[in-house]
Amino acid sequence: MRFGIDLPPQIKVFGAFFIYSFCMGSLYPRLPAIQQAMGVGEGALGLALIGAAFGTLISLTFAGPIIERIGYRRTLLTAIPLLSVFYAISAWAQGPVMFFLLLVPVGLTIGCIEIIINLEADRVEHAIGRRIMNRAHAFWSFGFFSAGMVGSLVAQTGLSPQWHLAIMVPIVAVIALVLLGRYEPAEHRSGGSTDAAPRFARPTGAILVLVGVCLSAMILEGAGIDWSAIYMRDEFDAAPFWAGFAVALGAGAQAVTRFFADAFVERWSPAVVARGLLAISGLGALLVFFTPVWWLAYVGFALIGVGTSALFPLAMSAAAQRTDRPAAVNVAALAQISFVSFLLGPPMLGYIAEHFGIRWAFGVGIPLVILGLLMADAVGTRRQAQPVPAE
Repeated sequence: MRFGIDLPPQIKVFGAFFIYSFCMGSLYPRLPAIQQAMGVGEGALGLALIGAAFGTLISLTFAGPIIERIGYRRTLLTAIPLLSVFYAISAWAQGPVMFFLLLVPVGLTIGCIEIIINLEADRVEHAIGRRIMNRAHAFWSFGFFSAGMVGSLVAQTGLSPQWHLAIMVPIVAVIALVLLGRYEPAEHRSGGSTDAAPRFARPTGAILVLVGVCLSAMILEGAGIDWSAIYMRDEFDAAPFWAGFAVALGAGAQAVTRFFADAFVERWSPAVVARGLLAISGLGALLVFFTPVWWLAYVGFALIGVGTSALFPLAMSAAAQRTDRPAAVNVAALAQISFVSFLLGPPMLGYIAEHFGIRWAFGVGIPLVILGLLMADAVGTRRQAQPVPAE
C-alpha cells in the first residue's frame, strides 16, 4: 500500500531529515518548564538528558542488522511517529531518574532513524551524481528551527510541555506519511565495499587530531540545544517565547550555513573553511559568555550556529579519505569517539552551569575553539570531493 506525495528521491531525503529533526526539536524549547516542574538544578537535568544519548549509542552500535531484517521503509515509517510518542511520554517524568529512563527509548529510536536517513542520503547522492549530504543536514537544522519556533510560541501560551508534545504526535505522523509514504530505499552504491564496519574501532593519533578539530563544534552545538533557553531565562529573565527562540535561532543560522556549505568547500580549501567556522563559533561563545545585554546573546547564539554547521562533516570527510586503514574503520572510529562527547556533554555542562553559572556552559567551548584552530590543517588543504554524514 502506497500513500503520500510522489517526490524525487533527494526531496524525500530532505523531507526525512526535516520531519525527524522537527520531532526532536520540540522538546528543547520546553526544557525550562520541564526543569521547573521537576524542581531540579542544571546538574541533575544534564544527567537526565544523557538518557537519549545512551540509547542512541546502543542503537547505532547494534541496530543495523535488525533494520536490515525489518526493512528500511517499514522501520522509517514506524520510527518517526514512534519517536514523537516517546518524547511525549518522557515529558511526564516526575524526576531526573525517570526522565533519564524515559529518554532511553527516545535514543534507541533516534539511532535507527540516523542509520537509515544517512545511508539513504549517501546512496541517493551517488545515484543522482551530485552532492546533497550537507544540504540534507541543512534540512535537519531547518526542522529543528521550525520546532524551536513552534515550541517557543506554544510555551508563551502557557500550554504545558506534556500536552504540547502530545499534540505533536498526530502532526508528526501525518507529515511523515505525506512526505515519506512513497519512500522506497535507494540501491546500494555500486563498487563499494560490502564489509561491515567494526562495532568498536580503535582511534589512531590522526583520528584524535580530527576529534580536536571538531570537538568545540560538538560541545557548543550541544550547549546551544540543551542550555540556551535556560540561559536566557536565568540571565535575562526572558519570557518563554524569547527563551525558546534562542534554540530556534542557533538552529536557523546553522541551517542556512549548511545549505550553502558545499559551495564554500569547493571554492576554498577545507582547512580555510574550518578555520573560518572555528573563528565564528569562538566569537559567538565569547559574546554569550561576556555579554551584559540580551540582544548580543542572540547574536552569539547565531554565530555559534554558523560556526558549528560544517566542522563535523569536514572532519568525517577527512577521516574517510585517509589511506592508513579502510575508510569505514576510520569513519567509525571518529564517529564513536566523537559520540562520547555528546554522551558526556550534557552532564558536564550541567554540572558546570550549576556550580559556576550558566554562562560557563558556553565558556568551556572557548579553549576548545583554540585547540581546533591549531589542528585545522588536519581536515585537508585540498578540495574535498565528497562529504560524509554528520549528526
